[in-house]
Amino acid sequence: MKIFQIKIIIALAAMFVALAAKAQAPAQASTGIGTIQSVFILPASAAEGRDPFYPESTRAIEAAANQNHTVEITALKVPGISGTPGHFLAIINTHTFAVGEEGDLKTAGGSVHIRCLAIQPDAVMVEINGQIHRLPVEAQ
Repeated sequence: MKIFQIKIIIALAAMFVALAAKAQAPAQASTGIGTIQSVFILPASAAEGRDPFYPESTRAIEAAANQNHTVEITALKVPGISGTPGHFLAIINTHTFAVGEEGDLKTAGGSVHIRCLAIQPDAVMVEINGQIHRLPVEAQ
């Protein structure tokens, strides 16, 4: 009988230890102790770095070059503006944007990331690669 009681006590002790460990885990996670954060910066040339798994690949360098390409503003067209006062919508190429929305547009020169800053009755103000541009509404 005593062996059975000892097994129960050991099982209960193990359960309490497991519960105590579980109760302490969220406190450690919330403090950020032991959190590992890694950041990968795309190299602009082979001298700046390479892919450790595919060292002969130029994929990362090409991706970095595509991020910094210049945009031909004339490729962006605003065929119209719609919506109600206070909530205007602008059509840029084939995409509809509200103020504050972001999106990628495909142009002949490649994909362009746009953020809509303001919509006026005759033009749309957008941010492209950190620069602000005014896109006039096309005459119908």
